[in-house]
Amino acid sequence: MALPKFKYHPDPMATGSVTKSRTKCVCCGKVRGYIYVGPVYAADEYDECICPWCIGDGSAHKKLDAEFTDDAGIGDDGRWGKVSQRVIDEVTCRTPGFNSWQGERWWTHCRDAAQFLGSVGKKELNLLGPPAIAAIRDSAEQMEEPEWNRLFAALRKNGSPTAYLFRCAKCGKYGGYYEYD
Repeated sequence: MALPKFKYHPDPMATGSVTKSRTKCVCCGKVRGYIYVGPVYAADEYDECICPWCIGDGSAHKKLDAEFTDDAGIGDDGRWGKVSQRVIDEVTCRTPGFNSWQGERWWTHCRDAAQFLGSVGKKELNLLGPPAIAAIRDSAEQMEEPEWNRLFAALRKNGSPTAYLFRCAKCGKYGGYYEYD
């Protein structure tokens, strides 16, 4: 069974937000072969027990009052640009979030939320090229060049420090940020 399509998180398996599992979904009661393993914001605990289909169709939000991204982090609380309430609702209620060290922030561009591509380190950024490197460098705007060079050399996809990379679906520009654990 193919996973549902998510406009703002095109490959949640590759990013680690969805994994194969024989767990029954707490929302629909079905074992679908995949389960969401990212953050869940709700009154009750729903760790690793919601299927991607219930996220995608909004039933997990409706039935469990669950959200998957903190709405204040969309656009980094206005730093990256505001988006409509419709976009905020799509990201928070019907899109798999992602685990981060200090609370996820969702990059915005062209008056829309961008697509989350995943965590990246120096190796992945080098493979993607100068535009991806520049996107993370831009998030370190106050950093002097020697400090940035040390940070860049230390970036690890599955370690600390790490970077979170996004791409604007409208213009293709990369964006994102880095953080430490």
